[in-house]
Amino acid sequence: MVDQLIRATAADGGIRAVGVITTNLTEHARERHGLSYVATAALGRAMACGLLLASSMKKEGSRVNVRINGNGPLGGLLVDAGLDGTVRGYVGNPKIELPPNAQGKLDVGAAVGKDGYVYVVRDIGYGYPYSSTVELISGEIGEDIANYLVNSEQTPSALLVGVFVGAEGVVASGGILLQVMPKASRDEDLVTLLESRIQGLASFTTLLREGKTLTEIMKILLSDLGLTIFPEVQMVRFKCGCSFERMLGALKLLGVAELEDMIDKDKGAEATCHFCSQVYNANIENLQQLITELSEQKTSEQTLYLQ
Repeated sequence: MVDQLIRATAADGGIRAVGVITTNLTEHARERHGLSYVATAALGRAMACGLLLASSMKKEGSRVNVRINGNGPLGGLLVDAGLDGTVRGYVGNPKIELPPNAQGKLDVGAAVGKDGYVYVVRDIGYGYPYSSTVELISGEIGEDIANYLVNSEQTPSALLVGVFVGAEGVVASGGILLQVMPKASRDEDLVTLLESRIQGLASFTTLLREGKTLTEIMKILLSDLGLTIFPEVQMVRFKCGCSFERMLGALKLLGVAELEDMIDKDKGAEATCHFCSQVYNANIENLQQLITELSEQKTSEQTLYLQ
């Protein structure tokens, strides 16, 4: 099943629902970063959450950053997701592996750690980005993001995310977000109903592995509440905006002395993108070109100053 995101409403617009399948992009991240089983599950859940959060933004180019710093051996993680359906991310310790938890599942909570924070930054494309921080409550990521939505954005939410990793890689990944909108937020019975239905649902990845589509999962949850599924199906994918040119731009900020030192000691420079693990190499000629550009820029600025 292709990676995709769909949106829906129910209860006369009182409920907003978003579902996303991220199996292929999570597998792409696993391969890119060489992730362990538990690191794959953690990053996969976080990327699904990032896409679900970004789906509510309005302005083209809007993005969401989700950083989770816990006290577990995973060493934290960072996800960047956009309204356009692109997402990228990485974890601090991609090789960490832990025994299964008491339920026999990947122990994401122990890997992340229960003590720490969730940092969310929403960039709507203009003005200052909106940022907020809440404490972790479990380290399981889905519960922590739902807690963020309730306490920071004051939006009662029920969230279910999951990743199933087999011997050959990611078999199923994605999630579903149900939110009670402002006009219905005082209806405590509705909030309780959504929470109970999410909790009573079989794991999201189990449903995907059984062949259920996002539409069918939405119907299981909301068909009796006047469900309306929007016709647009948005494709989602792992995409990083790094490039060799951006790497050179970053090196240029180091200044002439540092660049000359790299030429003298290392005969070049190497940089690795945290988000996608792409390695870029700049040779002596590349660094010398940067030095020339910086020298010309300095000469031009001095000339303007004397004028």
